[in-house]
Parts: sequence; C-alpha cells; structure tokens
Amino acid sequence: MECGIAAIDMVCNTSKTVCMVFPPLDKRKIVDTSFPPLALKNVSLQYVSEFKYLGHIISNNMSDEKDIIREIRNLFFRTNLLARRFAACSFGVKIALFRSFCLCFYGIVLWSFYSKSIYNRMKSCYNKCMKSFFGYRKYFSVTSMLLDVQLPSFDAVALV
Repeated sequence: MECGIAAIDMVCNTSKTVCMVFPPLDKRKIVDTSFPPLALKNVSLQYVSEFKYLGHIISNNMSDEKDIIREIRNLFFRTNLLARRFAACSFGVKIALFRSFCLCFYGIVLWSFYSKSIYNRMKSCYNKCMKSFFGYRKYFSVTSMLLDVQLPSFDAVALV
C-alpha cells in the first residue's frame, strides 16, 4: 500500500511549509525539546515558534498577543490612510468609510489567551483612531463620541 503525498495526489510548496511544536502547558510533561527533521520530497522543513497563517499570527505558546499587536498596527494604518484620502468628506461618508474599513476585525473572537494590558492597548487604539478620524480632541469623552458617530464601542465589537 502506497502512502505519502503522491498517494493522495497532493502538492506542497516546501518553501512555504513549516513545522510547529506546541509544548504542553504542564512543563513537567515535556519529553524532549529537540525534534528530528521532518521532510517532504527530501526537503527538510523548518521548525518555527510562530508563523502567519491567513493573515493571523499563530504562536506555539498559544498566546494571541502578537496577533493583537498586528491588528493594532493594521487599524492605525487603515485609519491614517482613510484620514489622508477622505479628509474633505462629509460626516456621514466618514462614518460609512470607518464602518467599512476599520471595523473589520475578522478573527478577533478567536482571541482567547492574552493579557489585560494588551487588550487595553487594542481598545485604546480603537478609541484613538476614531477620535483622530472624526476630528475629536484627545480628551473628549469616548461615550459622547460613540453617541455622536453612532458606532459601537470596542467592547461591543470584540464580543460579536
């Protein structure tokens, strides 16, 4: 009986394929820290502690913090891009743009292992981006701003 990639007619790009080992949560259950090389079509695959998959960063320590930092950078980038290109637009158009381009947090409901401080950084980023895009002062009330623009708070977005 034939087994392997040829048997199932599968093609793998070995330059994009990596291996990741997830250590057990209980450190006493670690058997070994080094693993034999894994090869596909006689090409050894690289072992990594994190990698980007479908735009999200996956870490072998099961932490979502690097993915949250990636999302913070992306939110600042998208907001600054919109602010530069659409500064002269009406308030209603800005609300539609912000809703379309800055409220697309695909996958954040999967975040489960992160610190309170990194969550607060993401929440602060969301509020700062909204304030800067809509032209509110730094110390303006977040609640008042959310009522004005009729957009959800970050806590409401993160729960969806």
